[in-house]
Amino acid sequence: MKRFFTERKLNILISVLAVVVMWIVWIIAYYSVKNDYLIPSFQDTFVSLGRDCLARGAFWTAFGNTFLRTLLAFIISFVIAAALACLCALSKKVAAFVMPFMVFLRTLPTLAVVLLLLIWTNPRVAPVIVTVLVLFPMIHARLFTAIDGIDGGIRQMLKVYNIPKSQAVFKIYLPLITPDVLPQTGADISLGLKIMISAEVLASTFKSLGGMMQEARLYLEMPRLAALTLLAVFVGLLIDIAFSQLSRLTYKWSRKEGVR
Repeated sequence: MKRFFTERKLNILISVLAVVVMWIVWIIAYYSVKNDYLIPSFQDTFVSLGRDCLARGAFWTAFGNTFLRTLLAFIISFVIAAALACLCALSKKVAAFVMPFMVFLRTLPTLAVVLLLLIWTNPRVAPVIVTVLVLFPMIHARLFTAIDGIDGGIRQMLKVYNIPKSQAVFKIYLPLITPDVLPQTGADISLGLKIMISAEVLASTFKSLGGMMQEARLYLEMPRLAALTLLAVFVGLLIDIAFSQLSRLTYKWSRKEGVR
């Protein structure tokens, strides 16, 4: 136990050291360039963080819209990817048919897709579709690998006892892969947030974080742009940490249930 807390304190200290190093690099870069339109000062950025972001209702509206779009894109991606991964695991023919589509989606250029979607849809819908197109093949590959890696003895048992495929998927496959998939969920949502904001910037989505960043860029409000960027990074980091902690709690709970 003592060793656990010692290692955890060491990790925290290393993380704090990394943040301090980034802060020092920022300060050095600011005083080296000496141009507020290229690199804003640390002080101006944090003043803008409170004054132009956290203290304004427009920011929270934009943040809520972007975050909800990100969650929607992730849920759509996860549900479709999970269903397709199960089908691919149950049938090699389905897996062979799906593979070219996955390769195609992974190689799609994001900028070109956004521009095309803006013609076919609108600035609110296009970022969601782009985020789904990026997240879906990644989540599918991970889920399919996890399901395909399930012990062969379990698969043989399912065949021997003639368990229906629907029950095998929901009562055997999905519970078994949850401990491996859950830690990556936070990373997927964080990545989805980054993609969503980038797509919103390209689409100039109204009342969104990406739209606010585009507006700050157009008016050369560099402290505000830096503050919005820091907030996006911080939110992504919080999501990642939250799901990492959740996965640890789930793992401890499953071990206790196994002991009982």
